[in-house]
Amino acid sequence: MTIGHPTSVFPICLLAVGLVSASAAQAETLAVCRAVADDAARLSCYDRLAGGEEAAPIAPLSAAPAEPLASSEQPAANEPIAVTALGKAWELDPGERGHILRARAYKPVYVLPWFHARRPNTQPDSPALGRSSPALDNLSANEAKFQISFKSKLAEDLFGDNGDLWFGYTQSSHWQVYSGNASRPFRETNYEPEAMLLWRTDYPLLGWRGRFVSLGINHQSNGQGLPLSRSWNRVILTAAFERDDWALILRPWWRIPEGSDDDNPDISSYLGRADVQLLRRWGNHQLSLLLRHNLRGGSGSRGALQIDYAFPIAGELRGHLQWFSGYGESMIDYNHRNTSYGIGVSLIEW
Repeated sequence: MTIGHPTSVFPICLLAVGLVSASAAQAETLAVCRAVADDAARLSCYDRLAGGEEAAPIAPLSAAPAEPLASSEQPAANEPIAVTALGKAWELDPGERGHILRARAYKPVYVLPWFHARRPNTQPDSPALGRSSPALDNLSANEAKFQISFKSKLAEDLFGDNGDLWFGYTQSSHWQVYSGNASRPFRETNYEPEAMLLWRTDYPLLGWRGRFVSLGINHQSNGQGLPLSRSWNRVILTAAFERDDWALILRPWWRIPEGSDDDNPDISSYLGRADVQLLRRWGNHQLSLLLRHNLRGGSGSRGALQIDYAFPIAGELRGHLQWFSGYGESMIDYNHRNTSYGIGVSLIEW
């Protein structure tokens, strides 16, 4: 085959290169138009291309800025979570989760160096055989009272993403520290271990926010031998609510029968079948009201009312005032009606 003179071939080569370049450019421009997401803008791109205009460059889709979400569409994880008193105490909120076997405050921890009873129980008794004691000599109306209490989570999320198992322990003592003639004995100590299965909730009810319900087994006794032994076991249902600086805790319970070896068969008639507690916090002050009742009317109606007030002194130390009226200020006094009041300090409140 004969090849023409180079001077005649060169223009043909330039023309071929130009056609290929134009075709590649057109293909590239078509690709740019196809990448336009908006229908009207994509049609305009094709119109410009058909008219011989170069399509306007567009930013890659991956670089297109995302439109901000509406406030109602913001991810829940980015929303600030308000920490509440019950939420912190029982690890109800997401930021408080994950603390297993860590000791936490439960009921108030206080010391009342002066605690006065208007009518000291000088002869504790019970209708059970062999549980009535002789008269107690040298019993002082003034004594010291103190309480320690803690709780700990044993396991969490036992049922999917809910269901926490807690253990609690409370111990309160009455010390006849002013009875020098009687060797200053401990008149009464009550021991109260309990286990609770807690279910986190969040629902509105009459202006309150339901935070949790729990079902627990509670044992309470004074650890003494006959004739002063007193004890009972209960299954307790708890429902807790919050509203601003208020907390409301409702607890009905059922006593587990003990048969013929019952130290105090009538204890539910005095220590009750339910209680309700109302808490109010403002700053470092706290007011607590506890109402307990046997849910019976008429002459069989019995219960108790306790009011505690804590106020700041220095750092975490607070003054603590307590007033009680009714039945069962302690286990040994479960069927003894009395009015008591004391003053002291607390390290931990509700």
